[in-house]
Amino acid sequence: MLQRSLTAFLLASFACFSAALPEQPQVAIAGSSLVADTWEYTDCGEPGDPVQIQSISVSPDPPKIGANLTVTIVADVVEPIEEGATADVLVKVGRIKLLEKTFDLCDEARKANATVSCPVQPGVHTVVQTVQLPKEVPKLKYVINVRGYTKDEVPMVCVDLAVQFHVFSKFWA
Repeated sequence: MLQRSLTAFLLASFACFSAALPEQPQVAIAGSSLVADTWEYTDCGEPGDPVQIQSISVSPDPPKIGANLTVTIVADVVEPIEEGATADVLVKVGRIKLLEKTFDLCDEARKANATVSCPVQPGVHTVVQTVQLPKEVPKLKYVINVRGYTKDEVPMVCVDLAVQFHVFSKFWA
């Protein structure tokens, strides 16, 4: 359930927003250089957190505007996740906050008709979910911060995402 909820937040973030990355791979095409779209995540949690992110992957990699996006999250739940667990989600473009909201993880899992529900038992869980990225997603820099908390408001999981959909190509002479 927790992973399903985190997946829902990540997918919603990917579907609506993107974030800039410091390095921009380039692809040469017939005398021009295109800056490739990129994404990355950082597990900002502590070693003792109740949920340990093992990996997050996307397909296609990098995400493509207007295409289906499949996100796979593998996480180790160390302690049971119970009713009352929450996630604070912040989505920014530069310094502008596009979304700042606290979600009830168990509620979100129920709404998503998730296969895992509260309480989530310890163990390694893999969640795969696909969404359509709207073709209207602006090609901007976005950063997504997710901070999860147990029912007792103890830090549970921490993930920072960055996605970059580039606006233009660079041409050299």
